[in-house]
Amino acid sequence: MPRAVSTIRVGLVGYGKIARDQHLPAIAAHPDFVLSAVADPVAVAPVPTHRDVDAMLATSAIDAVVLCQPPAFRFDAARNAIRAGKHVLLEKPPGATIAEVALLLAEAQTHGVSLYAAWHSRMAPGSRELKRLLAGQRIDAIDIVWREDVRVWHPGQRWLWEQRGFGVFDPGINALSILTDVLGETPRVTDAELEIPSNQEAPIAARLIMESAHGALIHADFDFRETGTERWEMTIRSGAHRYALRKGGAVLEVDGIERTLPSLSEYTGLYTEFAALVRAGKRAVDYSPLAIVADAWLVGKRLSVARFDP
Repeated sequence: MPRAVSTIRVGLVGYGKIARDQHLPAIAAHPDFVLSAVADPVAVAPVPTHRDVDAMLATSAIDAVVLCQPPAFRFDAARNAIRAGKHVLLEKPPGATIAEVALLLAEAQTHGVSLYAAWHSRMAPGSRELKRLLAGQRIDAIDIVWREDVRVWHPGQRWLWEQRGFGVFDPGINALSILTDVLGETPRVTDAELEIPSNQEAPIAARLIMESAHGALIHADFDFRETGTERWEMTIRSGAHRYALRKGGAVLEVDGIERTLPSLSEYTGLYTEFAALVRAGKRAVDYSPLAIVADAWLVGKRLSVARFDP
């Protein structure tokens, strides 16, 4: 059983871009957490560093493990941490498959630890306000455009293009996390097209058509080939009103007027929620965005496109 904690000692697994850019500053700024160890075979970190999660679990005094490595390599590390009595935060996507995430949830319940599937885009101030404004409202249609330059935003991330990688769904799942949070449901994928470069295993672009339980038509356009300014946008029509989420949830317009939003860090929000789960002994695991990705693969057309070297 995990110990009762005051300050939560964190072991960080994976020391890549997302860990350094987002998790480290969020942990450092949060009063409930302290970074105590890192597991990464090549990392140079300001705390004790271990070759892998098992070595970290064997030698470091930690209460929680934050998993930032690619999802294809995450299941065993997460399960071992849970079985060692550690609370676990899963960076998005929470796993390579839905079954993996469900098994981890069952393990966490068995061992009495917290498990948190963290969807950072839900914590953006515009995403939170959009959810509040649309609570109880009928949604008529949603259009999503989530396009970015993979060479700018994912340099050197070879795993994205491999089998069990997510390709363009790695950023696209951020939009799907906002979508499912606002809808309060998992919409049905009715059609999809996945563009896969001839020399890669994962899609460089995807187009999805979905339908909500109440008949709202949802279009999503994901693309890794956007040059210049990235586009992380969602437009929602509800009755006579039009809501436009921009910059990944940092900006919200209602009927063309930008709302004043609090200045909130997405990752500070994640760690605040994780701390609350740890102290309450609870779990929060929502894999509905991952289910949409899986369904897109099941029903979608695969289109072979030109070779792409990231």
